[in-house]
Amino acid sequence: MSSSGKDQVQCDCNVIHEEVVNRVRDKMPEEEQLYDLAEFFKVFGDSSRIKIIWALFEEEMCVCDIAYLLNMTQSAVSHQLRVLKQARLVKPRREGKNMFYSLDDEHIAAIFKEGLNHLNE
Repeated sequence: MSSSGKDQVQCDCNVIHEEVVNRVRDKMPEEEQLYDLAEFFKVFGDSSRIKIIWALFEEEMCVCDIAYLLNMTQSAVSHQLRVLKQARLVKPRREGKNMFYSLDDEHIAAIFKEGLNHLNE
């Protein structure tokens, strides 16, 4: 591989390594799964949602508490929670008139930890 320019990387070979290409193609998920995966990771692309996930990583919380903690309006928090809920990252629990939110499952915490580990390497 040679570099032409600081950020561009090109392959100088003119031979297609069919066995490599075929092995990778055979293991590649369906197009729809890759699309869904990209959409899943887009949810992590908003700092407000990351802050909410971090808070819920620590403790189950209601909208009022999250809004106060993050200095956001309840409306803004509710909107972000709706996005996180649609992505199956958080789940609600009703207690009387209050709705409490927590991470949907342990996978979310693991994804979050791995992202932080990667950044701290």
